Amino acid sequence: MIKSKLLTLLSINTLKNGHYQILAGPMLILLILSMMVLPLPAFILDLFFTFNIALSIIILIVALFTKRVLDFAAFPTVLLFATLLRLSLNVASTRVVLLKGHTGSAAAGRVIEAFGHFLVGGNFAIGIVVFIILVIINFMVITKGAGRIAEVGARFALDGMPGKQMAIDADLNAGLIGEDEAKARRAEVSQEADFYGSMDGASKFVRGDAIAGLLIMAITIIGGLLVGVIQHDMTLSDASKTYVLLTIGDGLVAQIPSLIISTAAGVIVTRVSSQDNISEQMLSQLFNNPQVLILTAVVIGLLGLIPGMPNLVFLLFTAILSSLSWWLTKQRKTKQTTQPKQVNAQATTPTNIEATWSDVNIEDILAMEVGYGLIPMVDQTQNGELLSRIRSLRKKFAQTLGFLPPQVHIRDNLSLAPYQYKIFIKGGEIGKGEIVNNKWLAINPGNVTETIEGIPTTEPAFGLPAIWIDESNKENAQILGYTVVDTSTMIATHFNHLLQQFASDLLGRLETQELLERIKQDIPKLVEDFIPGVITLTTFHKILQNLIAEKVSIRDMRTIIETICEHAPTQNDAYQLLSMVRIALGRVITQQWFPGSDPISVIGLNINLERLLLQALQNTSNFEPGLAEHIIEQVKQAINQQEAIGAPPVLLVNHTLRPMLSQFLRQNFPQLAVLSNLEIADNREIKMSTQIGAE
Repeated sequence: MIKSKLLTLLSINTLKNGHYQILAGPMLILLILSMMVLPLPAFILDLFFTFNIALSIIILIVALFTKRVLDFAAFPTVLLFATLLRLSLNVASTRVVLLKGHTGSAAAGRVIEAFGHFLVGGNFAIGIVVFIILVIINFMVITKGAGRIAEVGARFALDGMPGKQMAIDADLNAGLIGEDEAKARRAEVSQEADFYGSMDGASKFVRGDAIAGLLIMAITIIGGLLVGVIQHDMTLSDASKTYVLLTIGDGLVAQIPSLIISTAAGVIVTRVSSQDNISEQMLSQLFNNPQVLILTAVVIGLLGLIPGMPNLVFLLFTAILSSLSWWLTKQRKTKQTTQPKQVNAQATTPTNIEATWSDVNIEDILAMEVGYGLIPMVDQTQNGELLSRIRSLRKKFAQTLGFLPPQVHIRDNLSLAPYQYKIFIKGGEIGKGEIVNNKWLAINPGNVTETIEGIPTTEPAFGLPAIWIDESNKENAQILGYTVVDTSTMIATHFNHLLQQFASDLLGRLETQELLERIKQDIPKLVEDFIPGVITLTTFHKILQNLIAEKVSIRDMRTIIETICEHAPTQNDAYQLLSMVRIALGRVITQQWFPGSDPISVIGLNINLERLLLQALQNTSNFEPGLAEHIIEQVKQAINQQEAIGAPPVLLVNHTLRPMLSQFLRQNFPQLAVLSNLEIADNREIKMSTQIGAE
């Protein structure tokens, strides 16, 4: 009892506060149902028909004055209710026509009578033709076109949603917009897609309404003739004149508002978002060019001079278009003469917006640009597989090398090919590739001799020959020895390869500081006075960066920091400290390149070449050009021999020569590791498979 009273009070207070709009929908539904069930007098039918016409005109005018489609987001629902209202009126008027049609042309109300007499002159044959023409225009032209545009608009809105969402995220990350504005823009993008989807479905109601109008007209005419002839003993001629005329009037009263609302639907879906409404857009874009108007006037004038043509009408329009063109030209000249003064006045006003530091965008450390065809692979809302793979690669990278790489900023680039991608570090391109949609990549690892049908290409990560194949050939390619991967795996492999290759560029001072903060959580005493008490952050960053560049993991930060603390008091050179750290990490380095306990096969230096290099190091620290070319050529051959026997490309040299040779050879052979003899674990047997400078 108390609960019901409370609900009653809440309802009364709601209506008092002006929230009576919530009753509009239920009241309209009840009204529609009552018109379908209850017989209505002629006067009430006149009221509802007039209301229907007024409602359709209101909908059309609102559609003309909207600037964006979302300004009339309720249009699909309004379209549904208007269609139901029109059909219920058809049912109610049909009932009245069949019940009281024999009493005269005013039996179904003055509105139907007016449409039946004045619009078609009381001739039911003309009325039928006009009615059918209106239905054809509505059904075949306006509704079909608007429905097709809504369908295509919904498809493009859904396809473009990931790109718009990424653009919003990019603006948010760049600080151009706030979190609230980003949420509003995301909601607007989602609402726009929902709107076009709803319009695609709502257009089917209008098409169904047109078909229902034809069927209702045919049924009413046949039913009226039967009722008039059989029940009321009317002649076939009188029955035809009465019932057909009433039916045509009823159909026209329904079809004209239907045509108006269909036009409104076409206006809504065909408009382009702008600051102007559709009327302003049409006037400004159709009648804004004086050259177009004067050429049109010339053509119309020439047609008006042809004998037998309505010369007066054509020459009248020629004069109107010529006058309008002259007026527009005069307006443009006036604007051009006053424009410099306006510019100078604006230049002196203090309201001009100056550039600020917020206009400066910081370059992303790690970024990837994709064509629009690859957006689904990197879109979070679509569960993009490549996005999850990149996250896994970052995690694996951190676990392997010992520091977390920066987040990858992925953005779409419409200037790229649809299925092309590019990878950047600090704004510089480090790699690119392109996939073939709906294909698999069959990579030849080097031992496949038989080719398969497909598109030849090159695998982007390691430059291996490959073929784009259909999914149906996947199993056959695997049987032949090809390595078959999908597109996301190919891009992820390429990304991971570049990540490893340019890992040292990803370790900046900020990452070094964050790494120290992470170590401080576990072993705070070790790093308490390390920076700047023992070593500067710049030197420490340089040591870590060189370790990463030489493919040495920095996970063992305890050993690295302890070694630096031990040698820093007597040696503050970064490269000397790097050598000490590498010796301390010798067991890890050896295990990295030569896992297990088997003898290790390395590339060595001839004793004579080693002496020559030591002498060059003491004198100039540079190689002679001829000697450098000789070393590069022999190192290339040695790497090929190592690959042939299945051994890693490792060059073992004197501890003093290691920094110089590593820096020199890394530029030409990034896959080569240059190790010092002091870095090899004592319990490992060394075999020299190849010698450089043996000649």
